[in-house]
Amino acid sequence: MKKITAGWLLAAAVLGLGGCAAPSAKNLDEGPLSIAQQGSFFVGGRNVNSNNLSLLPAYAPAGTIAVEQMYVHYQVPVDAVRRPLVFIHGCCLTGKTWESTPDGRMGWDELFVRRGFPTYVIDQASRGRSAADPSAIIQVKAGKAGPETLPQIFGAAQEGAWAIFRFGPKYPEVFPGMQFPLEAQAEFWKQMVPDWLNALPTPNPTIPALSELAQKLKGAVLVSHSQSGIYPFQTAALDTRGMAGIVAIEPGACPAATDDLKPYLGMPILVLWGDFVDQAPRWAPRLKACREFVAATNRAGGKAEMVVLADVGLPGASHMLMQDKHSLKIGAWLAGWLDKNISR
Repeated sequence: MKKITAGWLLAAAVLGLGGCAAPSAKNLDEGPLSIAQQGSFFVGGRNVNSNNLSLLPAYAPAGTIAVEQMYVHYQVPVDAVRRPLVFIHGCCLTGKTWESTPDGRMGWDELFVRRGFPTYVIDQASRGRSAADPSAIIQVKAGKAGPETLPQIFGAAQEGAWAIFRFGPKYPEVFPGMQFPLEAQAEFWKQMVPDWLNALPTPNPTIPALSELAQKLKGAVLVSHSQSGIYPFQTAALDTRGMAGIVAIEPGACPAATDDLKPYLGMPILVLWGDFVDQAPRWAPRLKACREFVAATNRAGGKAEMVVLADVGLPGASHMLMQDKHSLKIGAWLAGWLDKNISR
């Protein structure tokens, strides 16, 4: 993306372009990408001393490892003026959710940088580049503990995930007009990893790590998806400092309408849904519960909104709407919502 400077504007005027409108949204999403900074770091975590780290002769069985840290990859645009966005992936996935789409198009991690938002993409604790604790597994392998002590992890089968991600009502049926790029589904399935959620302590270590990151960023919008949809709300209940807003995309759960809503009243909230939700027994009750939460929050004096994309002219969105064929249009709509509702 070309950086627009005073010099550039002067050159445009000399060329007779000075009266043209600002670059269109389409142009924002094209051309070279200019960023001021990029990098990665970890937030949270703790050290564990264990005697069950290895059964391999080349590696010591005892020692100290770090676990439950949250990995963060960031990109900061040139002359950033908008609030940072923290992207939180869902079940059985990693931060790859927000990167290049399975069919090779621009991901939201780049799209929003082009639109002036610093982006921070995380891997949940014990997922992707955030390390899990292998001690319990090695202890059972060594015969020091019974199999009932093994951590509860799982992998999502492609056939079952098909319906969960609402590509269709069941594998291999497809909803008419569904926009996920199924021609690249083999690449998508490679994104999926074992899920350690049920092996983690309570509260999930990702929650305090998100709180720490938001405070570090001094005003971030937490953008969650699916399994992690509830995480920004849990983060706000823990500590609202550093939180500028919440965008919960197809959340696995919203807070109950009867919960203490005070933590959510001081920030804009968007609950965003794709298409075919009413046709999915897994998701229809969740949409209803989120609608009740939004209504209760607004009655209590908050600023919450629930949007179904088909109602704003973007039909066909799957559960993986940030990877759908019209993902850039959805992202552009969301960028507009953020500009309207989140203070800079």
